Amino acid sequence: MDKKVSVPFMLLGILFNVCLIAANILETKVIQVYGDFSVTAGLLVFPISYIINDCIVEVWGFKKARLIIWSGFAMNFFVVALGLLAVALPAAPFWEGEEHFNFVFGLAPRIVVASLIAFLVGSFLNAYVMSKMKLSSNGKNFSARAVWSTIIGETADSIIFFPIAFGGIIGWKNLLYLMAIQVVLKSLYEVLVLPVTIRVVAYIKKVEGSDVYDKNISYNILKIKDL
Repeated sequence: MDKKVSVPFMLLGILFNVCLIAANILETKVIQVYGDFSVTAGLLVFPISYIINDCIVEVWGFKKARLIIWSGFAMNFFVVALGLLAVALPAAPFWEGEEHFNFVFGLAPRIVVASLIAFLVGSFLNAYVMSKMKLSSNGKNFSARAVWSTIIGETADSIIFFPIAFGGIIGWKNLLYLMAIQVVLKSLYEVLVLPVTIRVVAYIKKVEGSDVYDKNISYNILKIKDL
């Protein structure tokens, strides 16, 4: 029997991976928004990955989300390896951008280690909470489930990411401030785009004819082949 790839699932998976890779690179810059109010540039794109996570769990279930999360992990690792290789190779004598290139990709390994650990914990927590809340609510209250799963996932992500990525570089007072701001802003991001998320999920459910409830499944994150 022929097995066809779902186009919506494939596109969401691609976008999920792109967002994660872009976020890791953008995290190397801290943006001053207003006065002492600063955030990392990764905030521009990273929350989208949580929105996609919510969509995948809602439509296809935790097992499909598990596959996408691990694919994001693998692609990030691949990009970091290529970046390290590029940094290690000798630069052409006439090229003047090496210092800036090495700053971004030289700092990337520490940031990506922090990001990958935080990403796995936060993303799987987000997917788990979303899945369990869908079962307990019998599929109702999507908005509340999307927001609460994001808050829990983003909180875990920030608590893990910032100390590993910026500990010793940024003072602890500013670090704690950044962590709190990131959680608030990323969660607010989810709330602001919720009307769009709701419509996208409804459309995909209609097109796919899928609305999975994760009954009697294993939440073991290592069971990647269990689809």
